[in-house]
Order: sequence, then structure tokens, then C-alpha cells
Amino acid sequence: MISLVVPVYRSAAGIPDLLEAVEGLASSVGEPFEAVFVVDGSPDDSLLLLGRDLPNLGFNSQLLSLSRNFGAFSAIRSGLEAANGDVVVVMSADLQEPPGLVLELVSKLRSGEWDVAVGQRVGRADTSWSSNLFWWMYRRFVIPEIPKGGADVFGCTRAVRDQILRLKEGNSSLIGLLFWVGFRRCLVPYERQPRPKGKSAWTLGKKLIYLNDSVFSFSDLPIRLLTRAGLFGLAVCLFFSLAVLIWRLSGSTPVPGYAATVLVVTFFGALNLFGLGVIGSYVWRSFENTKGRPQYIVQAWEEFHPQGGSGDNAGGADE
Repeated sequence: MISLVVPVYRSAAGIPDLLEAVEGLASSVGEPFEAVFVVDGSPDDSLLLLGRDLPNLGFNSQLLSLSRNFGAFSAIRSGLEAANGDVVVVMSADLQEPPGLVLELVSKLRSGEWDVAVGQRVGRADTSWSSNLFWWMYRRFVIPEIPKGGADVFGCTRAVRDQILRLKEGNSSLIGLLFWVGFRRCLVPYERQPRPKGKSAWTLGKKLIYLNDSVFSFSDLPIRLLTRAGLFGLAVCLFFSLAVLIWRLSGSTPVPGYAATVLVVTFFGALNLFGLGVIGSYVWRSFENTKGRPQYIVQAWEEFHPQGGSGDNAGGADE
């Protein structure tokens, strides 16, 4: 079976187009197919529209509703856990990735040569400086193997899915985990399309939070930066001390300099605060992971079948 996972947030305007695209995929995939829609605490009518239309469509589907907005990657994770397929593909609800890309990912995974297939953007109709900067920094400071244009669409085998779900760390990056687990991985090039309807919820602020989580989860960059800053500060301090000693011995220094003292105290005070912030970030993440809180809570779960039957598992808490 092929499972398609679609996280949904503020996508009410595009639900009809999304369902039409998924129905086309279901008829083209050529084998058992299911779609898993995860509504991530969306404040619009996305859940209502999906619940109304899914029973009338010609493919098996699941509809999960999270109790609040946990974030796209938690929503995807909940969909991965609910998926029944031996091949799982994740697709965005905004249709900026062409639906045909899903068929290409499935083909790669079905060949038996690959365990993970990742969509690689070779162009995009809605070029964004913030997105380009974000993925450049991600490649530079977190995971160099990430495709140049980023990774939003991917597929994997059940074995890879199971390994990802075994990793319970919070405040992390699902894409980072996908590359961390390894396996045989291939890239499938595509061109990102303009958004048909609605506005992206992937704001600059969310990108920065995601980048911050990724850096602390997959890199020792903050520690290395802090170490280098400390060494630089030590070098500056030694140089300044030597200069003050020479001035003192030569008798050319005036009354003890107030400005110099303030500068030195300020510099090392700021360096100390920066170091505490870095250490605090790691301690906070360790503390969060010891709590054992779920990364998401499923408040309602329904299954729909072409025959019109449905099963309802409301109030289930997953993960």
C-alpha cells in the first residue's frame, strides 16, 4: 500500500483543489492507496471541509485532528505513525509541489534501489530571499547534505519510517532526522509552483525557530562559536594587558583609564551572558526531553472508505 501524508493548516481555500489532486494520484498510482490528512489545529474550516468531502471520494483516507497547533513536523510525524503503507510519501497541502512528484518518489522507492527519496527544488516560481537564506544557513551550519533548495516533500519505506518514529526527541527537526538515519537516499528534481490559493503560514519567524531547533539538535556550532569567542576574548585581553603594561612602564599612560575599564568589563560581561545562553539552551532541551510529554495530541481520528463506511476514534492521544 502507498500512504500519502498531508499536513493541513490554514488551507480551507485550497481544499477542493487538494482533494482533486489526491484523487488523481489515487487513480494513477496503480496499487492500494490511502491518504492521511492531519489538521494541525487549523483555525479555519479545513477540518470541516475534509470531514464533509472525504467520505464521498474514491480512495481510502484517514483524517486526524490535533488538539492544537503543534507545528508542521509534529503533524507529519503523527501522519507517519497513522500510515499503513509500506511506502509513505509526504506532500504539502498548498500544491506548490506538483502532485506528479509523488508518483516519481513512489517509483524510486518501488525500484528497490532506494530507501529514501527527497524532492530537490531546481527552481521555484515564487523566489523568496528569506527561504533562500534559510536553506543556505541550514546547509552551511546544520546538515550539508540537505538539497540546495531545501526539502519539503519526501518519501520513505516503512523501515525508514519506523526508525524515525523510534527517535522521541522533542524540539528537533524531522527533515534533519530523515538525513541523520542514513539509508540509501536519492534526490528527485522538480520545480516549485506558485501557490494557487491562500497565503503561506511558513513565516520568517517560524523559519528562525526551526533553524534554531535544528542547530541545537544536530550541530555543536553554538559550542564551537562560544569557544572561539572565548579564545578571541582571551587574545584581546592579553594584547590589551600588554599594551597597558608598556604604557605604564614608559610613563606615557595618563591617570587609570575609565573608558578602557568599562570596555573590557562590558565585553567579557556580554561574552559571559552569551555563554550562559548557549548552555541554557542545551540544558532546556535536555529538560524538555526528560519530561516525556507527547509531541502531539490527536483529539479526533476518522477513517473513510470508498464504500462510505467510516470509523471514528475520537479523543485518542498519540506519540
